[in-house]
Amino acid sequence: MFDHPEFDAHEEVVFHHDADSGLRAIIAVHSTALGPSLGGCRMVAYADGAAALTDALRLSRAMSYKAALADLPQGGGKSVIWGDPLHDKTDALVDAMGRFVQRLGGRYLIAEDSGTSVADMRRMAQYTPYVTGWTPGGESADGRTGDPSPATAYGTWVAMRAAWQRLSGAPTLAGVGVAVQGLGSVGMRLCARLSAEGARLIVADTHPARVDEAVRRFAAQAVDAQAIHTVPAEVFSPNALGAVLNAQTLPELQCRLVCGAANNQLATPEDAGHLVARGICFAPDYVVSAGGIIDIHHQRIGYDAAAATAHLDRIGTTLLDILQRAERQGLSPAVVADTMARERIERAERYR
Repeated sequence: MFDHPEFDAHEEVVFHHDADSGLRAIIAVHSTALGPSLGGCRMVAYADGAAALTDALRLSRAMSYKAALADLPQGGGKSVIWGDPLHDKTDALVDAMGRFVQRLGGRYLIAEDSGTSVADMRRMAQYTPYVTGWTPGGESADGRTGDPSPATAYGTWVAMRAAWQRLSGAPTLAGVGVAVQGLGSVGMRLCARLSAEGARLIVADTHPARVDEAVRRFAAQAVDAQAIHTVPAEVFSPNALGAVLNAQTLPELQCRLVCGAANNQLATPEDAGHLVARGICFAPDYVVSAGGIIDIHHQRIGYDAAAATAHLDRIGTTLLDILQRAERQGLSPAVVADTMARERIERAERYR
């Protein structure tokens, strides 16, 4: 564990197996320096246990950095369930996951992520109070369900507009080609905002029905999911799973900006330098996708729509600061963002 390449002084990594339900899960707590760790629960049919552990370690560290740069009083954690959400997820398994979270006594706060849902969070809340991203009763008076996806999509749009304006001087994304990879709960909502602004959409997803919906609603151009990164477009927006920027895909990019909500888009830290060498601007993914945890934070403290939106809008300001520092220092935005996040966490550590 301690010599794992993705281990980064994580405070706690807990493995759990529930024989009755078949649950095999890991909770990784990276840092609680700024507050209790928070992160989504991802359910994936991993190739093996090592892949599940790698995902948990990488994602929990990214959540710490995300919270730090979003000015949130919380740390970073993540949980992963090893299994196919379409075939292996049962009520008993979700119940067992809720009991697993409870065992950590509040050091980790769970939320939905790829392979889990708001309904799953509501079910887990029967067994632990340490569940976020859901609304008791199903829907609040103003129509919110607790799902953080709309805020994640909004924050991604804010970040993309800010980065594009810095690159081109254009105040909007009207007429800009955006290749959107992944049309899930975040990607589809992002497409809606981009279409309303007049962007030219190219889309791909492994689920044909989602692609058909985007073509119908937004007059998007559909391309093969394995080729979306190769199409000529000003912006490439990854919104599915991670490691999409790697030794194979990087030489094939035909964009000026990479900006999306997918976690851990860089397969290796060195890939950030390859983007710089090609003159492609990279918006660090954990900065871009912070909208979800910002929204969850405001749900926890008493939701005020104006305050939440103002906080989401600061994603663009933070990203511009990172891009400006990167340009002055001759570094990748990914390196600059990591440094800024670590500095904030280390300052908090000194005063614990």
